[in-house]
Amino acid sequence: MLPLIEVTNLHKTFGKDIHAVRGVDIEIAPGEVVVIVGPSGSGKSTVLRCLNMLEIPTEGAIRIDGEYVTAPDANLDRMRAETGMVFQQFNLFPHLTVLDNITLAQRKVRKRSKEEAEVEAMRQLTRVGIPEKAGSYPRQLSGGQQQRVAIARSLAMGPKVMLFDEPTSALDPEMVKEVLDVMLELAKAGMTMVVVTHEMGFARAAADRVVFIDEGVFVEMGTPDQIFDHPREARTKAFFDKILQH
Repeated sequence: MLPLIEVTNLHKTFGKDIHAVRGVDIEIAPGEVVVIVGPSGSGKSTVLRCLNMLEIPTEGAIRIDGEYVTAPDANLDRMRAETGMVFQQFNLFPHLTVLDNITLAQRKVRKRSKEEAEVEAMRQLTRVGIPEKAGSYPRQLSGGQQQRVAIARSLAMGPKVMLFDEPTSALDPEMVKEVLDVMLELAKAGMTMVVVTHEMGFARAAADRVVFIDEGVFVEMGTPDQIFDHPREARTKAFFDKILQH
C-alpha cells in the first residue's frame, strides 16, 4: 500500500536565526494515526502547518495522496480541501449559526447545493454528538462544543487526512475529554490523522505511532508502548521522565 503522506528532508527556517524544522522524514499510511509530541518550541506545530502548506517549506518535498503539494504548480486550494485542519482556536464565524459555519466551505469549495451541504453538516454534527446545536451561534456554545463544531466542519469536506494542532490546549480541563473522545472515535473509524498534542493519554490510546520531536529533529518514533515505556534515546527518556511525573 502506498503511503498517503510522504515527507522527505523537510526544513523550515524563519529569518536567519530560527531553524524550526531540520531534515524531517516520515511516511504515513492510509488510516494511520500519528501523534507528534515534544517540548514547546520543538517544531511540532511547524511540521503540521507545512503539511497543509500554511507554512511554505524552505527545503524538502511533501507528497499527499500521490501529489507533490510542494511543487511550484501545485493546486493548494484543492489540496487543502483534502486535508482538514483543526487549530487550537476554533476559528468559527461568530455571525453564522453552527449549521451555516459547516455548510459554507462545502458550498464554496465542494460546490454542493444548500440541501446537500445541510444534510452532510447534520450527519457530522451527529457524529460529534451535538446535532441539537445546529441553530445556535458560537457564542452560545462551550469551548468544547465549539471545537467539536470545528471538527465537524472539517469532516464535512470529506478530507483524506485530518490534521490537529493542539486541539484541546485552549479548553478548560472538563471539556478536554469530550473533544478527545470525538478524535478517538475518528481514529477507530479509520481516519488518517496527524495530531500535535500534550495529551499523552490520547497518544497512548489512539496512536499507531508516536513521534518525539526536539529542536526541529524527529529524535525517535515508534509505537506508544515503545516510545512511552522503552524509549531508546536519552532526549526522549528525559522528556517523558519530566512530563509523566506530573
